[in-house]
Amino acid sequence: MTRAPKTILCVDDEELELEARKKFFESASFRVLQAQSKDSALDLFRSSYVDAVGLDYWLSGTSGNGRALAEEIKLISPAPPVVMLSGYGSLPGEGTIVDSWMGKANCEPQHLLSEVNRLIELRKHRQTEHLG
Repeated sequence: MTRAPKTILCVDDEELELEARKKFFESASFRVLQAQSKDSALDLFRSSYVDAVGLDYWLSGTSGNGRALAEEIKLISPAPPVVMLSGYGSLPGEGTIVDSWMGKANCEPQHLLSEVNRLIELRKHRQTEHLG
């Protein structure tokens, strides 16, 4: 039986960043959904099954940051892990909304992939515990 690929929603208003992440995750056998705005991200999140979300902190159209988008995503469905990516260091309180925070400057693609996979597996483990 062939397993369906994991799906990640990548959200970034910088097209080059978005394309780089898409190529990397596709090379790791992920299905990649892309959004460059809060509205398109929410539309995709509502209409598609998503295993994880990679979200840029600084998005145009979100009052300067992606925190509001992360909050809306978690209200729709708290299950998929949200990894916040930023050129800034960690901000106070971000861990209460997102599942992981990674700085873009020192974030190697392989580290991002490992973190996304770790969070997806953690979510599956928690779901299994609740069922059993």
